Amino acid sequence: MSTIHLIRHAKAKSRLAWEEPDELRPLTKRGRREAAVLAARLGEQPLARLVSSPFVRCVQTLEPLAVALDLPIETTDLLAEGADGARAAGLMLSLSADGAIACCTHGDVLFDVVDLVAESGVGLDAPRAAPVASTWVLSVEDGGFVGAQFVDQPPR
Repeated sequence: MSTIHLIRHAKAKSRLAWEEPDELRPLTKRGRREAAVLAARLGEQPLARLVSSPFVRCVQTLEPLAVALDLPIETTDLLAEGADGARAAGLMLSLSADGAIACCTHGDVLFDVVDLVAESGVGLDAPRAAPVASTWVLSVEDGGFVGAQFVDQPPR
């Protein structure tokens, strides 16, 4: 059995106030604190890979964990905002064959993946809506999802 830690990026600057391209929108101070807590939570996990949307807010969410584990952050458009959830799920399932992974993505992609997990017959222990900096821990066996556990965002 393998594990996928599917993370919704930490708190980013306001989309409405941001004037540059959205993919460059960084984390807020609160978001950086959330990323540090995520790194502390996952720093003891035997993660083989860190995979992220190329958007700055996702990469920044994984940076403290990358430092703690001395792992590179791999980026892929399959986890970018607006990406197809089924393709994202397929990527994560294939990557998890090599061991536990952490993936950082956006709310829309995360919701689509969690819907697919539920549709595959896996019971969910929380609503599908996931706040920023929260994680779904997805268990994988024989190339399919067999479990899902929600881990809420760090306290503010």
